[in-house]
Amino acid sequence: MTHSKHARTTTHPIRIRRNRVAGALVVIVAIAASLAYQLLPSSSSTAEPRSDLAPTEHGAARGVAVPGTVWPEYGQAAVRVGRSRIQAGPSQHAAPIASVAKVMTAYLVLRDHPLGVGEDGPTITLTDGDVADTDRRGRQRESVVPIVAGEQLTERQALQALLLPSANNIAAVLARWDSGSAARFVAHMNATARSLGMTRTRYTDPSGYDDRTVSTAADQLRIVDRAMRLPVFANIVATSSATVPVAGTVHNTNTLLGRNGFVGVKTGSDDAARGCFAFRAIRWIDGKRTTITGVVLGQPGHNQIAAGLAAADAMVDRIAGGRAAPDLQRPTLPFRTAP
Repeated sequence: MTHSKHARTTTHPIRIRRNRVAGALVVIVAIAASLAYQLLPSSSSTAEPRSDLAPTEHGAARGVAVPGTVWPEYGQAAVRVGRSRIQAGPSQHAAPIASVAKVMTAYLVLRDHPLGVGEDGPTITLTDGDVADTDRRGRQRESVVPIVAGEQLTERQALQALLLPSANNIAAVLARWDSGSAARFVAHMNATARSLGMTRTRYTDPSGYDDRTVSTAADQLRIVDRAMRLPVFANIVATSSATVPVAGTVHNTNTLLGRNGFVGVKTGSDDAARGCFAFRAIRWIDGKRTTITGVVLGQPGHNQIAAGLAAADAMVDRIAGGRAAPDLQRPTLPFRTAP
């Protein structure tokens, strides 16, 4: 436009006409480019958005936008359907998350000490101090697995004890093994949370037993997504039981596993956090196998673990509209338990 204004100041009639035509063409091209850009698919359809958190009332950038009726009556929840953006329910506030915190613990251990799906990893030797810590936690009625001094756990076995029966004592063992001390490991947890945009999260311990370890459902969904990208993590949380040297067979507290499309991830419960559950399920939506990943926190009930599981199960059913889960009888990963 500036060029055409300058053209109008000249006294030569032919140049005036030519510059007017050129100016008009510039305007036409600009308008056409603008319209073409508006008609192109949004860049969010092919790349991750700058922020992956979207309020429910605005729907999802991609995939299925969930209605307000999806959310549980109590507590808080967040969900990602397929490749859509995270959709957060009401009442998002920093709250205790109990053993859901172990998702971050396992993620960091595997990021610092990567394993292939069929690998056991290095050996961790348990000490008298670990036994004393376990005894103390047992007296506090924490979730622990029996151990003895000198017992050797592979990294995989330690992660199985952490994620299936939710052993707080093994969370402490892994934290010290990874970072040298629980304090340094917790600092590592918080630095990672900040890097992932988990702005309302604060970890104070590697197990989640401390009520000062707080987060939101939407924040926890970010780390659950990251952890489930690690094949070993996804493999372990999809396993119903495993065998460790002293404790023997340990069972997954996620009793939804293998039913209604559920393939993980981690339960959590205590009086402060109530029932919590980070989950993933696979269901049919609009004729497509669709991954539903979510987190529920603060679910009330006499059996707190059951309350968290029930809230997640109901959410998945409402999102899928009652459609059946795909046949998950045969796992997609080569599951195995330690001998």
